[in-house]
Amino acid sequence: MNEQKNILFSEYDMDGLSLRNRVVMAPMTRNFSPNGVPKDYAPTYYARRAQGGVGLIITEGVEVSHHAASGYPNCPNLESNDAKKMWEKVVNEVHENNSSIFCQLWHVGGIRKPGMPPNPEVPGFTPSGYVRPGKKVAHEMSHEEIQELINIYSEDTKVCEELGFDGVEIHGAHGYLIDQFFWDQINHRDDEYGGTIENRSRFASEILQAAKSNTSENFKVGIRISQWKQQDYDAKIASEPHELNEFFQILKSAGADFVHCSNRRFWEGEFEPKGLNLAGIAKEATGLPTISVGSVGLDKDFIKLYAGDHKTQTVDLKTLHEKLNKSEFDLIAVGRALLSDPDWANKVQDGLEDQIIPFDRSFVENYI
Repeated sequence: MNEQKNILFSEYDMDGLSLRNRVVMAPMTRNFSPNGVPKDYAPTYYARRAQGGVGLIITEGVEVSHHAASGYPNCPNLESNDAKKMWEKVVNEVHENNSSIFCQLWHVGGIRKPGMPPNPEVPGFTPSGYVRPGKKVAHEMSHEEIQELINIYSEDTKVCEELGFDGVEIHGAHGYLIDQFFWDQINHRDDEYGGTIENRSRFASEILQAAKSNTSENFKVGIRISQWKQQDYDAKIASEPHELNEFFQILKSAGADFVHCSNRRFWEGEFEPKGLNLAGIAKEATGLPTISVGSVGLDKDFIKLYAGDHKTQTVDLKTLHEKLNKSEFDLIAVGRALLSDPDWANKVQDGLEDQIIPFDRSFVENYI
């Protein structure tokens, strides 16, 4: 094994949390949790990826305990004793297999459609009533509702620590609620949660601060962000490097322990084709631990999955090794490749990349 691959599989100290390597399982919605309770297979599903060599697992999105958090069927939450017991089993299985695990806390915001169960009368919550630029189609949150949600994130973070998770990741990406506050094209508030980049980041900052203050010093609280939105793949929180640096500094000042930066293709620079990617910019701006993600090990990005072109081939990881070797970012999250092959990390480490099982849509539809 060459020196570059050794970096991918070297230990990493996330400010006191020791990870056996730099491989992260990316959060991926599975829709296998009727009534918010993960199915009995969930502990095995996550444990298989830990057994397969993943150093850190980030769960599928777990809905925060708010009546408008849900936007998709059969997603998990933390509200019932049955759900909590199942997540405790997941955590225990992952820890027994020498991996760490974070819970991703998620609120879909305006993505929620009218009539969505389990509370069909509840609208989608947004900063200003917009899901994309144009017409108001959802609920504009009051100041009191913002404060309520900050408290809910804080309380759910505490629940995660009590269940044994090593940390939480606040989902602030992909056009969901927190990202809707970031996005100036749909956040038109005229109070302290709208306007400048500092104000538009205030909701996320106060969630991070509240979650950190409600948990122990060693418990990790970080955030996932993206420039692109599922409503607009070309949208950006910040279109200039100095504004993006300011944004990341705000998250650091709020107490974020790490930043997980979502690219559709991790090898693409944010402002220049060969420049730093989003995670690289975050690391340079803050010095925080950073996670990169985006089509790792695959020959097409996830959007093709929803356009019928779902079959993939595995690809060379040379660019990944080069970026890690240059310390552009600290950790790399792997998504679809881990759905099709739980042993992806071990195979890469052992030089058996030609034996990796390629991803296709069937691995989304089944729970292996």
